[in-house]
Amino acid sequence: MKIRRFSAAAFAAALLSPALAACNDNGTGTAGTTASPSVSGSVAPSATSGDAKQALLNSTNAIRDGNFRFSMSGAGSTAEGQVHEPSQSAEMRMTIGDPTSDLMMKLDLIHYKPDSWVKLELGGKAASSVPGVQKLNLGKYQHLDQTRIKGNRALGFDFDKLDPAGSAVLTQGITEVRQTGEGTYAGTVDVSKAAEAGSLDPAVITALGAQAQSVPFTAKVDPQGRLSELVMQIPAAGQSAAQDIKIAYTDYGNASAAQKPPADQVVEAPPEFYNLFN
Repeated sequence: MKIRRFSAAAFAAALLSPALAACNDNGTGTAGTTASPSVSGSVAPSATSGDAKQALLNSTNAIRDGNFRFSMSGAGSTAEGQVHEPSQSAEMRMTIGDPTSDLMMKLDLIHYKPDSWVKLELGGKAASSVPGVQKLNLGKYQHLDQTRIKGNRALGFDFDKLDPAGSAVLTQGITEVRQTGEGTYAGTVDVSKAAEAGSLDPAVITALGAQAQSVPFTAKVDPQGRLSELVMQIPAAGQSAAQDIKIAYTDYGNASAAQKPPADQVVEAPPEFYNLFN
């Protein structure tokens, strides 16, 4: 595998980038997927249920309060963290690949407005081939120059857009849905805007073509009607194998402020670090 730079157009897009997912290839040309229930045969062929769709639209309202924990998984990679708008802070931990991959990357991002820090770990057979790896200060928290990460959704955090997964945008794209049980739903969603949401690599959406307009999904809401889980079943397209993207939310109203890294563990990020994510 020839290493150039990580493609990280968005936080979750980096999580699910085909180039990085390819590092998880098991030798059969397919990437790992997470397990989720199939919705095949569970969606009625009739028009979308207005009540069910409205319930899911409403389920994302609490996310805008900016006080929750979240997790995402797909293509053998994971992310988790918390958002705490009252303190203008957030923390995210992301793992792409695993120790058996050609390349594994772990990111621990801390945002405490107006500052941001990231600790980067690299593993796998190709780690030593990453450009400038000797100057990346691996294992230390690297303080980021805000002017250099502005607009970079892989490294920055927009406190005007508090949801890393953009579930409110995704639920607006629901094309068909029905309630399948107490607090459970199944249907299809148009993921054409998922890149805007930050939940899917734009290259995957392009490769899906017309399939992007009717991707199966399941969803769960908690007893208060707040979104607790959304699973999109992305079919194989282009270089990407079929994959399940799972987004989960917990601890609404009970998240805590992020902790700033200890001063003795902080260094300024070198130019090589920013180049890695350009």
